[in-house]
Amino acid sequence: MESNIKPGACFPDFELPDHTDVKRKLSFLQGNDPMILMLGRGIYCPKDRQQLLELVRFSSQCDVGFTRIVTITCDNYFYINDLRLGVGAHWPFLYDEERIVQKALGIQEYTDPTNNPMIPHSFVLEPGLKIYKIYNGYWYWGRPSMSELHQDLREINKKVRPDYKIDTPEMSEKWDKGQHDDFFPYGKSWQQVFTRMAGAVEQFENEDNKKS
Repeated sequence: MESNIKPGACFPDFELPDHTDVKRKLSFLQGNDPMILMLGRGIYCPKDRQQLLELVRFSSQCDVGFTRIVTITCDNYFYINDLRLGVGAHWPFLYDEERIVQKALGIQEYTDPTNNPMIPHSFVLEPGLKIYKIYNGYWYWGRPSMSELHQDLREINKKVRPDYKIDTPEMSEKWDKGQHDDFFPYGKSWQQVFTRMAGAVEQFENEDNKKS
């Protein structure tokens, strides 16, 4: 992997077509929330399917925990949809037939010239695509367990949510004074929040541009 891809750095804001064949930037899909980004081999890999099945079970916690999930593989448009539907995922899947991500990150799985996939990686990202943790998933046990993701997301939320410690006198005083921007949903409307929670990607841009 390229040396600049490390915790504390910003992950590149790739723009790739999703499972509806519409190009999406990672920053657009993330919004202001933490994000789990899974880079996989593709539909042929049983390890990818197993990880995705675990993420499907975990995704309901991500929904209520205001955390986004995105998957990228080197599949084509048809295979990416087969994979997404086959595991029962509801989050965006992006496909990268041209291996843009693989080349930019330096993660070609050179031991498999037939499929020419990416070496699987999972990134846990803070808002702003800031890398918090990287997991190398070439071997299955290198991939994060849901317990590890839970712990990572807890630490990220401690860092980025000003109201994570809501039980302090300082936070109570801010609330009493009407200084509510440091309290969820941080100046956004509940319509914007629920649009994100519902994964209604087509409405993300419109909602994010609305005044609360």
